[in-house]
Amino acid sequence: MEQNKPRATVRMDMLHGGLFRKILTFALPLIASGILQQSFNSVDVAVVGKFASSQALAAVGSNGLIISLMINLFVGISVGANVVIAHYIGQQDEKGIRNAIHTVAVIALASGLLLLALGLSIARPLLELMDTPEDVIDLATLYLRIYFLGMPFMMIYNFGAAILRSMGDTKRPFYSLIAAGIVNVGLNLLLVIVFEMSVAGVAIATVVSNIVNAAIIIWLLTHEEGAFRLEWKKMSIARRELKKILQIGIPAGVQGVVFSISNVFILSTINKFGSDAVAGSSAAVNFEYYCYFVISAFAQSAVAFISQNYGAGQIERCKKIFRQSMLMAFVSCAVLNIVIAWQRELFVSMFTSSPEVIHYASIRMRYVLLFQFIACSYEISGAALRGLGYSMTPTILTIFGTCLFRLLWIYTVTPRYGSFEVLMYVYPISWVITGIAVYVAYLIIRKKAFALHS
Repeated sequence: MEQNKPRATVRMDMLHGGLFRKILTFALPLIASGILQQSFNSVDVAVVGKFASSQALAAVGSNGLIISLMINLFVGISVGANVVIAHYIGQQDEKGIRNAIHTVAVIALASGLLLLALGLSIARPLLELMDTPEDVIDLATLYLRIYFLGMPFMMIYNFGAAILRSMGDTKRPFYSLIAAGIVNVGLNLLLVIVFEMSVAGVAIATVVSNIVNAAIIIWLLTHEEGAFRLEWKKMSIARRELKKILQIGIPAGVQGVVFSISNVFILSTINKFGSDAVAGSSAAVNFEYYCYFVISAFAQSAVAFISQNYGAGQIERCKKIFRQSMLMAFVSCAVLNIVIAWQRELFVSMFTSSPEVIHYASIRMRYVLLFQFIACSYEISGAALRGLGYSMTPTILTIFGTCLFRLLWIYTVTPRYGSFEVLMYVYPISWVITGIAVYVAYLIIRKKAFALHS
C-alpha cells in the first residue's frame, strides 16, 4: 500500500510512536475547525444583534437547535464513514478504502438534497411547534429557509472532511474553513450593514461560505493519490461498505437527533420566558458550542486513533488512546469553561448590549457552561466504543440518561418551580447520569471487543 499513500505531509501515522503529541496535533485543528464552523452562526448572531434588532438576534439564534435536529443524523453517519475508512487503513485494505470513499460521496450528495427539501418544506411548522414568539417567527422562518439552500454543500464538506480525518489529516479541512469563514464574515458585514438585509443577509452569507467550503474539499479529494482519490466515474454505492457505515453511523446520528429533540423541548420552555430569554440563551449557547468543540475534537481523535489501531490489532495502544483522550478533554474543557464563565458579561457583550438579554445569558453560563466539562465522560467513552465498532450501546444510554431525563425534568420539576435557573439545572445533572452509564458500559464492552484479538 506504500505507493498509494496520500501525501506524507498531511497523513498521520496513528499506528506507531508516541500518542500524546499525535492526539493533540490531530485534535487542535479539529477544535479550530469546530470554532470556525460554529462562527458562521455566531457571526450571524453577533452582526444582527449589533446592527439589526433583538428580534433578529432571537430569530437567528433560535434556529440553531432546529438546524442541529435536521442535520445530526447525517453528521452521525459521517462518524460511521470515519470509522470504516480508518479500519480499512489499519488493515491496509485498498479496495475497502476506495469503495468506502465513493460510497460516502454518494451519501453526502443524497443527504444534502434531502435536507434541502425538508428545510424548505417544514421550517415554519417546526418553529410554530416550538412556540416561537410572534415577533420572531417570520424572521426565523426566512433565515431557516435561506440557510437550508446551502445544505448540499454543508454535507459535502462534512463527509469530505470525515474522509480526510480518517487518514489523520485534520489540517486541510481547517484551512478550508478559514477561507469559507473569511467569505462569511465579509458578506455578513456587507449585506447587513451596507444593504440592511438583516437575517436574510446573514443567511445568504452562510450559504455562499458553504459553497466555498464544498468546492475546496472536492478539489482536495479529487487530487488525492491512489485509493484515497475521489473519481467521479466511480461514484456508486458499495453495499458492504454502506452496511458498515450505517451500522456505526445511524446510531450515532439517532443519538444526535434525539439529543436535539430534547433541546428543542427545552427551547420551547425557554420561549415561554419571552424573546429576551430566547436571545440571552442564544447568545450564551454559542460559548457552549465553542467549549463542546474541545470535547468533540478529542472524541473524534479517539474514534480515528482507536479505529485504526483496533483494525491493526493493537489492543494496549487502544487503551492508552482512551486514557489520554479523556484526560486532555477533561482538563482543556474545564479550563475553558471556568475562564468564559468568570468573564461571562464581557463575552456576552460581544452579542448584545441589552441588560435583559445579558441577564438571561449570564444565568445560563453560571448553571450550564461552568459544568460542561462533565460531558467529556460520556462523549469520550462513547467515541471509544464507536471506534471499536459498538455504536448502539452509547446511543441507547445517552438517549435514556440525557434525553429522556431532560424531558422528564421539563414536565415535572420545571413547572413546579417555574424559574429559568431551575430549567438550566437539567444540563449538569443529565451529564453526570449519562457519563457514569456510558463509562461503565465502555469498561464492560471493551473486554469483549479486545478478546476477539487475543
